[in-house]
Amino acid sequence: MARRRMLVLCPFPRDTAAGQRLKYEPYFDDWRAQGWDIDVSPFCDRQLWRVLYQPGGIGAKVLGTVRGYARRLADLGRLRRYDLVYVYLWVTPLGPALFERLVLRLARAVVYDLEDNIVAGQEPRADNHPNPLVRWLKGAGKARVMVARADAVIVASPYLVGPARARNLARQVRCIPPSLDTDRICPVSCARAPGARVVIGWTGTFSSRIYLDDIAGALRALARRVPFTLRVIGNFDYAIDGVVCEVVRWSAAHEARDLQSLDIGIYPLRDDAWTRGKAGLKIIQYQAAGLPCVASHVPLSAVQLRDGESGFLVRDHAEWVDRLERLVRDADLRRRMGAAGRADAVALYSRSAIAPAYRAVLDLVATADA
Repeated sequence: MARRRMLVLCPFPRDTAAGQRLKYEPYFDDWRAQGWDIDVSPFCDRQLWRVLYQPGGIGAKVLGTVRGYARRLADLGRLRRYDLVYVYLWVTPLGPALFERLVLRLARAVVYDLEDNIVAGQEPRADNHPNPLVRWLKGAGKARVMVARADAVIVASPYLVGPARARNLARQVRCIPPSLDTDRICPVSCARAPGARVVIGWTGTFSSRIYLDDIAGALRALARRVPFTLRVIGNFDYAIDGVVCEVVRWSAAHEARDLQSLDIGIYPLRDDAWTRGKAGLKIIQYQAAGLPCVASHVPLSAVQLRDGESGFLVRDHAEWVDRLERLVRDADLRRRMGAAGRADAVALYSRSAIAPAYRAVLDLVATADA
């Protein structure tokens, strides 16, 4: 069978951004085995990546952005050499969807992979911003253009399938959740020492700390009932009065070890249109590490978590306190729920479980373009 060529257009260099690392990047070798030759073109090179989220460095950021646009102009000139163009999130970060429209026009076939709920206009950093200049700079319409005209669309949440399919002219939308290397992120092999403080953990970035803030009162109430440590794995400092807190700076190198240092994972969330588009990655991570999870009772959590078996779904302050107290006090319950969650993670979110879904999308588009 003749080899086919794929160009991947993505925001960031390989093995850097979580969205890319936990979605399509791990499957390149599998795709190559299926007959694809793959070239990857990130908008952001490694020079820009190193300064992108650091304070200052305006000159370096501007130069990096200029290099990114020059790279995209070169990409436009070679699109016809490829059987398929795979676009993750956007082609360029700023302004209207000009480059996206050009890719859709010039490419033989396009697969569009998006995350969260930007397709429905819920992206809080763009469409909902009160400043029209910021909305323009953030390119709020890029996702909707791509969803409408791509040959196939991949979403990360079942909540997004309906809205995306309603927009997509080809009606080809598939839900493929994030996946994990469940051989790397796995349960810890040794038990915690008797009498050691139970560690309740949360992992995330500063953009989602508002959900952790939402349960600060419940964690304070819990601290008055049982001893525990709250360990925050993220990129910001954090503290709650009356709660013993530890902050661990997230790193890819230590990700598995940091998860294994926890006894319980928590996933507080609000039930709104934006959060319904999330992929529930935190639950998947906790489960892969063999941890029981306590999560807000929102639609996606109810799909990923078996209430009373692999964790608890909670609706209010009192339930947060009650379910966490039960887990803190009962090591056997933690082990049983953690084992059930681990089984779900391997069966549903491991690389071997997710790989066939990507192959099916690529085969669908390649067959249609033949």
